[in-house]
Amino acid sequence: MTPILLVVHGSRDPRAARATRALVRAVAVARPGVDVRASFLDHTLPRPGQVLSALETAGHGRVTLVPLLLTAAYHGRVDVPDAVRAARAAGLRLPVAVADVLGPPAGGPVDELLLAGLRRRLAAAGSGFDAVVLAAAGTRDAAARQTVVRAADALGASLGVPAHVAYASASAPTGAEAVAELRAAGAERIGVAAYFLAPGLLYDAVVRSALGAGAVAAAQPLEGAAELARLVLARADAADASVPAAAAA
Repeated sequence: MTPILLVVHGSRDPRAARATRALVRAVAVARPGVDVRASFLDHTLPRPGQVLSALETAGHGRVTLVPLLLTAAYHGRVDVPDAVRAARAAGLRLPVAVADVLGPPAGGPVDELLLAGLRRRLAAAGSGFDAVVLAAAGTRDAAARQTVVRAADALGASLGVPAHVAYASASAPTGAEAVAELRAAGAERIGVAAYFLAPGLLYDAVVRSALGAGAVAAAQPLEGAAELARLVLARADAADASVPAAAAA
């Protein structure tokens, strides 16, 4: 089977790498026999080019690269393609099919697998919420922020409660501001859903802000959730089906 390379931004926080390894294991369990590996754009090794080279040396005829990103912001639009181009410049000849990010495309729907994972993590944190904050890292990319808003709207609709976004950095509102908006609209029991793949400083910051303003519970990041593993495989399959091996990057 075509190997799958997961590419994540990377973090100085060791919890992030552990979460990525948990997702690698979950994807491998969901599809026995597939070679699933992780790589990191920054802070942690190995880099994407190193893993691509190792896969080529191992004799694989093709690889599918899945960006572990929830928005198509700078890392998805620039860093991931640059990593593949750098590998090509270093001599890589292995065809690489690059999948879409895990979050919704611009103007596209929010995948039900992503929503299911968010709901399950939130349910593990508590119940009886009359409003939800979808906490995310934040970005200056307006189009990427709009996809987070759509994810919040879809999550709220699936739960039957109002949902607002909150960001850890780069954009407003903060966790505290989102909670205040919902409380002003009459919400009393506000839960925080985590639009994060892994824990880290940004997750900690936005959750702390929301809880400090009166949110009653916060979900853990998606990490190795079974729904996320299935979404990774769906993105990989779509990339494989849409790009013939001869035309891969």
